[in-house]
Amino acid sequence: MATSPELQPAGPFEILADYERRSLSHVAGLPEQIDAPGLWRGIGFRVGPHHLVSSISEVNEILTMPALTVVPGTQGWMLGVANVRGNLVAVIDLRQYIEGTRTVMTDSTRILVVRQHGGSVGLLVDEVLGQRSFSDEQRARALGEEDERYSRYVGEKVQLGDILWGLFSMSALVRSAEFQQASA
Repeated sequence: MATSPELQPAGPFEILADYERRSLSHVAGLPEQIDAPGLWRGIGFRVGPHHLVSSISEVNEILTMPALTVVPGTQGWMLGVANVRGNLVAVIDLRQYIEGTRTVMTDSTRILVVRQHGGSVGLLVDEVLGQRSFSDEQRARALGEEDERYSRYVGEKVQLGDILWGLFSMSALVRSAEFQQASA
């Protein structure tokens, strides 16, 4: 008695290909792939008491503190360079750069990796607070940044729950002349 082709036992490759086909048919879109008109998405983080959020498209990666090699003759906020999967990434203490106060290292401290002309840079922040979304309505009620040290990078502050989130522009940061001049 002949067996139909659908009932034939599949080989390992066919089984894996079937798993992949079935799993891809159920994949939900990643946050940056979901089209939601009127919704702005970002990665929330904290620098000292400041709650900030940068566009999801500006943050490439989030890391724990890597091993650093100190670079002599640089500004105090330039912590050193790290080897991240074969690429050298300059690591900057964002709080020290903006406020002049060094970040205290804790279990929550993270590095936000941001692309800039010529490579990537890692920004040390106190804590990453996950994805945040803001509607056009919330942004229409936005306030300006009162802290002069942050106003160059934070165009507006948006209320979400009990927290005022500063919309932090990573591109304005990496384009600033002071940021690009890390030598002492």
